[in-house]
Amino acid sequence: MIIKNYLLLFFVLGFSCNKENKATAVSENKHKNEIVSEEKPRVEINYSDYYKEAEQYCKKNNLNQSKFILIDLSVHSGYKRFFIYDFKKKAISKSYMVSHGCGDNQWGRTSSKAKPQISNEFDSHCSSVGKYVVSNRGVSQWGIKVNYVLQGKDKTNSNARSRAIVLHSWDAISDNEVYPEGTPEGWGCPAVSNESMKEIDELLKTNKKVLMWIIKS
Repeated sequence: MIIKNYLLLFFVLGFSCNKENKATAVSENKHKNEIVSEEKPRVEINYSDYYKEAEQYCKKNNLNQSKFILIDLSVHSGYKRFFIYDFKKKAISKSYMVSHGCGDNQWGRTSSKAKPQISNEFDSHCSSVGKYVVSNRGVSQWGIKVNYVLQGKDKTNSNARSRAIVLHSWDAISDNEVYPEGTPEGWGCPAVSNESMKEIDELLKTNKKVLMWIIKS
């Protein structure tokens, strides 16, 4: 009788633990699914209208008609959103990670990875949208120590030079996509990774007066 009671107790305890483990597993899986559902997946965007307008703009303003740069700040900063478009091939030839300005948030964090603040005002620490012409190559204190002056051509980015907004690299920027994490945010400059800047630098040394168009659709 004693043995039977022990066996019965063992069976009950085993069944209870197994039931509890299953309930925990279900709860964990449900939590994981909820997290995944909260993440915003990549959305393919058709930029054909931007390509056409950029090509017309470059012809009208005697800018480089081989390539131009499109940066889409409406894309989550954990994704590649810096695109080099080849006018002749009518296709994106390269894409890179790029940072945006932190705005009211803390420098170096990723607080606005999905919704960057936009401003042309001094000391806003924000990125500015609009068309830029990539100008002189200079020396930077960041990354590979190379930067390119950006001349804002629209009302929305007219203070770019006065705000010292330049294209440069930054050690904190990843070569690869990091979504759902974001890219560290600076004070408004479009910053890329060191390896990316090496490639971009080679491109810009041989292609002058390149259009850079920063958008936020």
